[in-house]
Amino acid sequence: MADDFEFSDKVPPSFDRVGNVVKDSGSQGLNPGLIVLLVVAGLLLTFLVGNYVLYTYAQKTLPPRKKKPISKKKMKKERLRQGVSAPGE
Repeated sequence: MADDFEFSDKVPPSFDRVGNVVKDSGSQGLNPGLIVLLVVAGLLLTFLVGNYVLYTYAQKTLPPRKKKPISKKKMKKERLRQGVSAPGE
């Protein structure tokens, strides 16, 4: 029976290495892929928020767009279509 418990106080080497990897992984810092993802997401978010702010500012401050002037020829056709005679005819 003494032979059965010969290695009871020792940890197998393969499990010992796994324990060290788990302990060391927390102290390495941030993953470089995560840093790139955070930078890209931050830039995209900044771009979208900036566009929204500029859009709302422009809506408040810029005057409304002027309509294109209608040519006399088109105005005459429209009046004839509605049945109103053009002045001078």
